[in-house]
Amino acid sequence: MTIEELYSLFQQHPVITTDSRDCPADSLFFALKGDSFDGNKFAKAALEKGCAYAIIDEPEYADGEKYIVVDNVLKTLQELARHHRRTLGTKIICVTGTNGKTTTKELIAAVLKEKYDVLYTQGNFNNEIGVPKTLLQLERRHDIAVVEAGASHPGDIKILVDIIEPDYGIITNVGKAHLLGFGSFEGVVRTKGELYDYLRPKAGTKVFINGNDQHLKGISAGLGLVEYGLGTDPDSKEYLVSGIISSCDPTLNFEWKERSGSVYMVSTHLIGAYNIYNVLAAACIGTFFDVRPEEICHAIAAYTPTNNRSELKDTEHNQLIIDAYNANPTSMMAALKNFNTMKAAKKMVILGDMRELGDSSLEEHRKIVEYLNSCHFDQTILVGEEFAKCDNATNAAFYKDVEELKKALQENQPEGYQILIKGSNGIKLFQLPEVL
Repeated sequence: MTIEELYSLFQQHPVITTDSRDCPADSLFFALKGDSFDGNKFAKAALEKGCAYAIIDEPEYADGEKYIVVDNVLKTLQELARHHRRTLGTKIICVTGTNGKTTTKELIAAVLKEKYDVLYTQGNFNNEIGVPKTLLQLERRHDIAVVEAGASHPGDIKILVDIIEPDYGIITNVGKAHLLGFGSFEGVVRTKGELYDYLRPKAGTKVFINGNDQHLKGISAGLGLVEYGLGTDPDSKEYLVSGIISSCDPTLNFEWKERSGSVYMVSTHLIGAYNIYNVLAAACIGTFFDVRPEEICHAIAAYTPTNNRSELKDTEHNQLIIDAYNANPTSMMAALKNFNTMKAAKKMVILGDMRELGDSSLEEHRKIVEYLNSCHFDQTILVGEEFAKCDNATNAAFYKDVEELKKALQENQPEGYQILIKGSNGIKLFQLPEVL
């Protein structure tokens, strides 16, 4: 079956699923494979539960006309998504970066929704499966789409942008993350830059860029740039949007202005001074797409982070800053520096290992510990095998895993602290709020 024939079938059955436990009536089941599962084995069950057709790539599982056999189910899903995207022709903004891409994506979508019908990536569905599933949700009513692209290895962004075929792009930043996969910081820059490489030869495309990020400016030659950044930057007069932080204790308040000079003040629900670039990116893109400044301010002020990303939560005993969705050396240092400037009677930090750093892991964890030694927090707790290897901590308690820490916290309940919780998702520090 050709992609065109499959697309005709998709138009009749525009809901897809890759989970045999979730089979809406008349949907299409794509039998994906993983390291520990083979969707082909569940195709029959998916059809029995209501799917109209099952797309498989192992012919021996085909048992009737409801099975469509292809060479590779994942590639077919991706090709179908690209064909759908081309057919509709919706304008698409692709968002990637080391830190802040999900928050920035959601802020951009919130701002654009003030004026447009917007489709945007849900959660972190930003990989080779999530991206095509997002694109296949496009409808003719959508004016614009904001699609997030993630990467952990060289070439990942190229694969995704070849599916997305974006008209606009933004790299939030480049930092030290997934070094095990990328090999080096330079590998991170090259991989994120694959978005720029895709857009460079396309006529009429624009890249939204933090004008003060020299790593990004260094790889931006030949692109149509729309810049944003801090109002204190030497080049800020050239920015479409610039801004400054008014205060950040605990939430970010900022001022921003258009190139024309009009100034607007916004109070956000975001924790961390580092979010200034995320909100300015959203304001810049909103301005570019003719969203009124008052609507931009409303959208940013109303946005509330979720999913353990810089969440502020008051419990019966403490105030928590929960940033436990993920961590890398760049984001962890930024979170610690921001926390160090905040005013609180008593401060505690709970940090979990940063995953996927390869040969740089011990060095990067030691750098974090070295900074902690200079901070004089009232309590410092480190969780995981990587932090346990650090022999330079002067005032920290170590726990092998979150279960051991939870038991200790239940036996000795902290009271009256402002607590930063930060670590890679695999350390499971997101379980801590229930005991704090």
